[in-house]
Amino acid sequence: MTNVVFGFLRCYVLLAAAGAAGTVAGYDRGQLATFVWVSQGLLAVVLLWGWTELADRIRSGEVAADLLRPVHPVTAYLAADLGRAGHAVLVRMLPPVLVGPLFFEVHVPSRWATGPLFAVSALAAVVLCFGCRFLVNATAYWLHDVRGAMILWTVCSGVLAGLYFPLRFLPEWLQVALWLGTPFPSLLQTPLDVLVERDPTGVQVALVGLQVAWTVVILAACRWVQRRAERHLVVQGG
Repeated sequence: MTNVVFGFLRCYVLLAAAGAAGTVAGYDRGQLATFVWVSQGLLAVVLLWGWTELADRIRSGEVAADLLRPVHPVTAYLAADLGRAGHAVLVRMLPPVLVGPLFFEVHVPSRWATGPLFAVSALAAVVLCFGCRFLVNATAYWLHDVRGAMILWTVCSGVLAGLYFPLRFLPEWLQVALWLGTPFPSLLQTPLDVLVERDPTGVQVALVGLQVAWTVVILAACRWVQRRAERHLVVQGG
């Protein structure tokens, strides 16, 4: 319900930005409406915030049990997160996606490739966001208290992932820097731009390819950090 309420607020703000011309930053009113309502649902699927399980287990020492299991911790936590995301598609994403078209004119994809590309992009976003959250949680191996890291992640991910406003509103040079230099746009902005067909198909494919590349890099970083942390970890003096 909260996502639906914020969907109305965000949609009216962006439609007001479009003004009488009906377009802004390359989006028409229908594309903006779709951008907002799908992002409200995709937010829960990707799960930008709210996951502290790894950090909590590190602080309590329970993470030692994870190291005794035959499955690598990154793989185990990722498998659980994929199951959570699948459930969220049904119970968290569908409501705003179904409510939005009842009150606003939305964009309906017209290209056959958009559906498969969006599916791949959304899956990559889920895996990439898990990797980013894992790295933030893993700071507990060294810091023990991750509240500072969590606050920094919350602020940066909300602004730079395209949740509060489409990143296409920013200057072009800054857009390129964010897409190439950080994984944040790949968390929400890329799948949403693919769905609303903001760019030609070739550009969409390139953006999804960049998204997949970031996913590989971040997952590799997760395994490297976990390996380093296991050398550093001390549980009850052992």
